[in-house]
Amino acid sequence: MTRIALFGAGGKMGVRLSTNLAMTDFDVAHVEVSPAGQQRLKDALGFDCVEADAAVAGAQAVILAVPDTHIGRVAADVVPRLAPGTVVVILDAAAPYAGHLPERADITYFITHPCHPPIYNDEVTPEGKADHFGGIAAKQAIVCALMQGPRAHYDLGERIARAIYAPVMRSHEVTVAQMAMLEPGLSETVCASLMTVLRQAMDECVLRSGVSKDCARDFLLGHMNILGAVIFEERVGVFSDACNKAIEFGIPVLMKDDWKRVFDWDEITASIKRIT
Repeated sequence: MTRIALFGAGGKMGVRLSTNLAMTDFDVAHVEVSPAGQQRLKDALGFDCVEADAAVAGAQAVILAVPDTHIGRVAADVVPRLAPGTVVVILDAAAPYAGHLPERADITYFITHPCHPPIYNDEVTPEGKADHFGGIAAKQAIVCALMQGPRAHYDLGERIARAIYAPVMRSHEVTVAQMAMLEPGLSETVCASLMTVLRQAMDECVLRSGVSKDCARDFLLGHMNILGAVIFEERVGVFSDACNKAIEFGIPVLMKDDWKRVFDWDEITASIKRIT
């Protein structure tokens, strides 16, 4: 049986992971320094927390379920305690990409992150439809990167990733740099920004036209559904000439000519430094 030490077990993400790991054959030791987090874990799952040294003793893997801003400090404390060959699982590429992990050649660093359940899916249960974040009832894809360590450790890292993010429909192997471009580059800098603009546009439409918020929301989300299905090749279709003309006019008004510089590596690095 594989022993895992889960740090940050009483946090929001930690409780999610603890819940999913409890449904596997992994032997999990839970570590949480916050009294509130300890109580949260106890109330949710009935689990008691242990001290860090007791948790890592005999552990083949360690999961750091802590915020990006704390990864460096927590890793600096935990990594020196680990036996050679331990697999350290990090849940986001930001801190590893920024160089916040301690240098130690005899351990493995494995990075994994959820893609979250897609907009276009085959969920039919109320639980699946309501699981927008993932890790409860809706299927999602994940990304995994072996930052350092023997190739054989990838299988263990991916097995842990599939357990903590279950149910998983696909697993994509990427590099740490590629994961950093996916987030924050693609998912946050671009997607979250444009989604925020869409919400602001909806509010502006309500303000200027006097149409109700419910009406504008229904109209926008419905069009997002069909437009996205065509643009992202979920279904075969073409836009009307009028729509294509609107796009041709709209993009130059909404976007700077050099907007794709957000994907330049120096900008990705700068973005991650701001995050961490």
